[in-house]
Amino acid sequence: MELVLKVLPWAQIVLSVLLIGAILLQRSGSEVGGALGGGDSGTASMFHTKRGMEKTLFNATILIALLFAVSAFVALVIK
Repeated sequence: MELVLKVLPWAQIVLSVLLIGAILLQRSGSEVGGALGGGDSGTASMFHTKRGMEKTLFNATILIALLFAVSAFVALVIK
């Protein structure tokens, strides 16, 4: 139990950095500038099918978010 209390904060830090990176790597709108406020916010991008690396990154983002939520819940229950 003591090991979990020592490792869990570090795991949450790593997961949070990975989650931020995964979110920022996903392109929205036209290019990376779309995530920073630039780009065209037309409706054509709403009907886009994710394929290849984009789909893998999307699924990885969901997995990292779930792992982060579970680790936060575990930290809440343990303390």
